[in-house]
Amino acid sequence: MSVLTSAPAAGAPGLKVTQRRVVLSEWTKFRSLRSTMWTLLIALVLMIGIGALFSAVTASQSHARGASFDPVSVSLAGTTFAVIAFGVLGVLTMSGEYATGMIRSSLTVVPRRLPVLWAKMGVFAGVVLAVSLAASFAAFWIGQALLSGHHLGVSITSPGALRSVIGAALYITVSGLIGVTLGALFRNTAAGIATFTGVFFVLPPLASLLPSSVSDHLTQYLPSNAGAAIFGGTQDVSSALSPWTGFAVLCGYAVILITAAAWRLRRSDA
Repeated sequence: MSVLTSAPAAGAPGLKVTQRRVVLSEWTKFRSLRSTMWTLLIALVLMIGIGALFSAVTASQSHARGASFDPVSVSLAGTTFAVIAFGVLGVLTMSGEYATGMIRSSLTVVPRRLPVLWAKMGVFAGVVLAVSLAASFAAFWIGQALLSGHHLGVSITSPGALRSVIGAALYITVSGLIGVTLGALFRNTAAGIATFTGVFFVLPPLASLLPSSVSDHLTQYLPSNAGAAIFGGTQDVSSALSPWTGFAVLCGYAVILITAAAWRLRRSDA
């Protein structure tokens, strides 16, 4: 009588779940979605197109030569609008899988759960940083070309110019990551987008309606105003934080939300 024994598959070690493989899986998901490409395209058009429009209009205005005029921030004016598209994409990166139920398959394959969140955030941040950085430089060069026709343009080597151009991309990337965390926290696309829009675009004007003794100290610490300081996108320059301080405040908000999203992913069912 012979005894049948099952030997372990030789390729079993190769099937181990690693962070690298999770990242590759999330990259495949991210680039295969049609909504991703459309959202990135819309963000590019907003950032470059609106920046060029603001530059052209500003160049034709005689009062643009005032002391408060900043040619760099004018050419990067589209950044504020592009954040909407990147924020929506961030929310969809997480909430989309909850809406379709695909998140259950992802967490079944990766039972430790957190590698999925890190992979999604890593892929999102890498793509958005690359795209927004290219758009930021394009917006700057096109804007300065339009402003130079009226002798208002500056070069990339001007004080603060390179920091503003790179800072605009950093601001967009971190803001988009906040969108990812909101998608992970709410697990609902509408709730995530509504919260992101409210915090970045509704709360600042509402806060400015408060008495000046309160609003002057509060508004500068709101996520949008704090982060926009790095590229000169704040409305009231006199009360704005310094560029890197403001960016650090924005990163602080992101870290808090990432921690909350990681905690919920680990503690609650999909």
